Amino acid sequence: MNKNRPVNLDISTINLPAAALVSILHRISGVVLFAVVALLLWMLDTSLESQQGFDSIAAAFSSVPAKLILWASLAALIYHLLAGIRHMLMDLGIGESLQGGRRGAVLVLALSVIAIVLVGVWLW
Repeated sequence: MNKNRPVNLDISTINLPAAALVSILHRISGVVLFAVVALLLWMLDTSLESQQGFDSIAAAFSSVPAKLILWASLAALIYHLLAGIRHMLMDLGIGESLQGGRRGAVLVLALSVIAIVLVGVWLW
């Protein structure tokens, strides 16, 4: 091995391509969704227990922190769905080329931003 090769361990200085960014964000959104499912199931259970439970969950959704959590959850779901559709299309052979991968990644990012902003406007 060449001992004189450059070593760059600072990830913030690496210029990632769009496809790599989409892949990393897809994994992060999956982890977020996994964590959020427990919270959403607890909220569903609480709301179905009694009228008081339902009222407490409904009242919680009027607060700003709860709306932010809901918006972040929906954002993760939207992004994960769009990136997953991109991956399935690539499994079918659509967009497997270098140029197709770039276009698909940019399309996922653009559609995700638009959809997440629209959900935020709808939620607030």
